[in-house]
Amino acid sequence: MDDPQTRRHQRIQRLVADGGASLFADNRIGLEKESLRVSPSGRLAATPHPMALGAALCHPYMTTDFSEALVELITPPLNTSTAALAFLQDIHGYVYRHLGDERLWTTSMPCALETGQNIPLAHYGTSNAATMKTVYRRGLGNRYGRTMQLIAGVHFNFSFAETFWERYQTHEADAGEPLGFRSEAQMDMIRNLQRRGWLVPYLFGASPAVCASFVQGRATELQRFDDDTLYLPDATSLRMGDIGYQNKQEEGTGIKANYDSLDSYVRSLTWAIQTPCPQYENIGVKVGNRYEQLNANVLQIENEYYSTVRPKQVTDWLEKPTLALRRRGIRYVELRSLDVNLFEPLGVGSEQLLFLEVLLLDCLLLDSPRIGAAERREIDTNQILTAHHGRKSGLHLAHERQPVMLSQWADEILDGMAAVAELLDGAADGPRSVNLRRQKEKITHPELTPSAQILEMMRDRREGFCELAQRFSGEHRQTLLRLPLNPEHQALFDQLARDSLRQQQAIEAADNLGFDDFLSAYFTQGQRASGQIG
Repeated sequence: MDDPQTRRHQRIQRLVADGGASLFADNRIGLEKESLRVSPSGRLAATPHPMALGAALCHPYMTTDFSEALVELITPPLNTSTAALAFLQDIHGYVYRHLGDERLWTTSMPCALETGQNIPLAHYGTSNAATMKTVYRRGLGNRYGRTMQLIAGVHFNFSFAETFWERYQTHEADAGEPLGFRSEAQMDMIRNLQRRGWLVPYLFGASPAVCASFVQGRATELQRFDDDTLYLPDATSLRMGDIGYQNKQEEGTGIKANYDSLDSYVRSLTWAIQTPCPQYENIGVKVGNRYEQLNANVLQIENEYYSTVRPKQVTDWLEKPTLALRRRGIRYVELRSLDVNLFEPLGVGSEQLLFLEVLLLDCLLLDSPRIGAAERREIDTNQILTAHHGRKSGLHLAHERQPVMLSQWADEILDGMAAVAELLDGAADGPRSVNLRRQKEKITHPELTPSAQILEMMRDRREGFCELAQRFSGEHRQTLLRLPLNPEHQALFDQLARDSLRQQQAIEAADNLGFDDFLSAYFTQGQRASGQIG
């Protein structure tokens, strides 16, 4: 029987023979980039989301995340990384033209913070839908603390072209229904992305240090850089480590999303949303006249479950994400492990995106057995080790229950990706192939990684974390304000701002239920007599 590497090679050869790079011409890439709004002095902005940007409830490209001060900028799905970055640049340029002297914080880890309760929750208006979004965020703050929710990142959304899927299903001799084939192939890819996920913080992690205010007195293994900065000397991405966002309820409930199949994934999240958690029951749900959380279950809603990669489907208005996945399958995959890159004005650049295109296709073409309990522990351990100590010489990870040097395993993975890069480029020295070689240099020269460069700069300039981030935030603001704004995009954003404000007003006017009844209807949508979600 052929081994997995041989089967991947055969798949690549069939794709080359059947059109090669042209099969992927209509792939789609989308970006979501989070940034804190801060004052010129580097303090969390106390101002509301600028009305000139439109209504955060309804705007497709400019919204907020946990806090009113945490901006989320979103591109539509576009067919090249260049197009996605160009659109993201124009969003940044537009936002900056309406921020006054505020700027967007240019790292994943937050600016200097006071107490968590001073962090304002995002506000979306007076409608039931708006109230639900704010209550969910209040629940996150009550469960995990508000400080943790200010960690920012970049999400890479990716879908393969229709032409590719048609040919790939034929190559795999699968006569099943296309939607099912594509969903399960992408679940296979997600499992491989989890196995190899530590590569992303190693290569692109940009959070080796944090402001001391972030830990709020908690005990950590972090070392002191100066009076205001904590760090680890070989860290790559503290955001992805155990001081970053984690589902702490896993320890008490044993919840883990099940990635064996799309159905297993949906069922595992549905169970968590429907199952009470004593720890959260102590918080209360409706205390007096105010909701402290949406429910007291293991998860309030699907998005609360933290994962480095998620299967996604575009949802209809107020449709539950698990229902959308069950009804229409996987539309795209969301990779969530990219730090905001301090050295990029947009927080992300072509170097990351070209690599991720290759990584995702490689993970799709590789065999992907189910992940058992032992391998799940390996995946979690490898992520923490790489986040905290990824550049440490001789660091070993766990692979198939055996220790393996990170550098050796990384070399093997990147060597195997070369043929996939060539397939996507349509040539041996295309941009993805050249970029892959650049990433390979970081394995033997960890000083080339963003995390190492940040610490080196801090040492050379005797500059703490917040000083460094504040300086770059100001420089990037000037850069983005100087860049011209595409007139078509400016007109589009102006129109969307007006439209979104009108949409918010219409939603508020159309409310015909009290919030209690609205919430009950939301959580019971799609239930059949059997009690199963369908």
